[in-house]
Amino acid sequence: MEDSKIQEVRETLDTLYEISTLLNTGLDRDTLSICLNLCENGVNPEALAAVIKELRRETVSLKPFDSINSTTSSGTSSNLKK
Repeated sequence: MEDSKIQEVRETLDTLYEISTLLNTGLDRDTLSICLNLCENGVNPEALAAVIKELRRETVSLKPFDSINSTTSSGTSSNLKK
């Protein structure tokens, strides 16, 4: 009984992942599973989607900053070696 329930959950997640991939959500299986669990526990799906979009925007806006910091820190470390 337990094994059939686990198999059913895996098949459901596989189907949701396929849909997610077709819709180009960019969510991996683990993230999709977390989102599904959050929704099952009462989190508003629209609010969750808004948070994910905002986190992605923040990540994109921080990437140029990360590039500058990695260049600066690598330059600093090379200056220390000289």
